[in-house]
Amino acid sequence: MTRVVVDVMLKPEILDPQGKAVAAALPRLGFTGFTDVRQGKRFELTVDGPATPEVLAQVRQAADTLLSNPVIEDVVAVRVENPADDAGQTGGPASAASGAAK
Repeated sequence: MTRVVVDVMLKPEILDPQGKAVAAALPRLGFTGFTDVRQGKRFELTVDGPATPEVLAQVRQAADTLLSNPVIEDVVAVRVENPADDAGQTGGPASAASGAAK
């Protein structure tokens, strides 16, 4: 089985009140040096078999039509994630995103 991850973010011109609230809370909690926060969504889809180009095209279509609202959101990444990368991790740093922009 293969895991495909889809990242969806609000378009830059859309206000992000949750991101603003987090940005305001960071310095109050002692986290300094951050200038902006944007909130997004992450979807993990498990596919039976390898992530072929056809499967990734189907995931991209699902992301564009169901997982995101194209009026206010962009699909910023569709990537294959190796479940072995997560073995034993309970909150470590996230893996770097390699995006496939629209």
